[in-house]
Amino acid sequence: MSGVKCTNNVKNIKKYKSYIKKILCFMLISSVLMLTGCGFADYDMAYDSDYPVSSFKLVQPDSIQTAKPFAADLCVVDKDITDKADITDVGAAALFDLNGKNTLYAKDANKQVYPASITKIMTALVAIKNASPDQMLTATDNVIITEPGAQLCGIKPGDTMTLDQALHILLIYSANDVAIMIAEGVGGSVDGFVEMMNEEAASLGATNCNFVNPNGLTAEGHYVTAYDLYLIFAEAIKYDLFNEIIQMTGYSTTYKTAGGDEKTLDLKTTNLFLKEEYTAPDNITVIGGKTGTTNAAGHCLILLSRSNSGNPYISVIMNSGSTQDLYQKMTQLLEIVK
Repeated sequence: MSGVKCTNNVKNIKKYKSYIKKILCFMLISSVLMLTGCGFADYDMAYDSDYPVSSFKLVQPDSIQTAKPFAADLCVVDKDITDKADITDVGAAALFDLNGKNTLYAKDANKQVYPASITKIMTALVAIKNASPDQMLTATDNVIITEPGAQLCGIKPGDTMTLDQALHILLIYSANDVAIMIAEGVGGSVDGFVEMMNEEAASLGATNCNFVNPNGLTAEGHYVTAYDLYLIFAEAIKYDLFNEIIQMTGYSTTYKTAGGDEKTLDLKTTNLFLKEEYTAPDNITVIGGKTGTTNAAGHCLILLSRSNSGNPYISVIMNSGSTQDLYQKMTQLLEIVK
């Protein structure tokens, strides 16, 4: 009999444990449902930055931190904006209000086009960020460029100059041979420097462009957009040396040849607004910029300008048909600024 009683007690204990498990399970499920707002009650959890209980404000309002959007300090272009002007027969055009963070004009601003020598803005930016102005550069055989019409300052293998000198020649005179000299001196090789250019573009959000050389001579796979140029130029003008150079109308310097002799260069800007061959609208002062011209890219220009009130603007025109047409249309673009 004692064996029977023992067996019954074991069975009762098992039933009791099973019963307890069911109760605990029920309580757990009920708690989950209440916490998730399912089945028992509705909780107003508005996705609003001003709502006292939301994903933006939890527990301690005084310690709230929110992520800053990537484009918070940038002009944005997601469509054409052409109601204030009609600039035709160009590959792309855009006008950006830097203080207001507004795009005032955009025509095919995200279209991939050849950049010609406007490429050299990125070359200068990468060099300034990764090397000292007093770094000495030595030209290699790669500075010998035979492409017809290519702008050259005439450096030869073995010639030496500082990065500061080279940057002035690059941005003022747009010399293609000195771009190679900079790339090899800063990046170790042209390929290494080009990789740095593309990495810098990606870090700026300029994801619709690709560089394969540091000078902008026409090459397959070498392209930009007007909007990406704005991003790159806006970063470059943060640096005093870049700003100083793009405002200069000319530059004279002396460098050492391979034989140890001194050679003097006396160069003039390629920017015809700075040379006063063309005039900006009365309420606009052109601070500086960069030109670019090849058969494939047409005539290109990007500018930093200021209105009479001191507000800065970046304007860009790509693939215009002629020099005269380029500057006339750039003037028309700047006339949008009131």
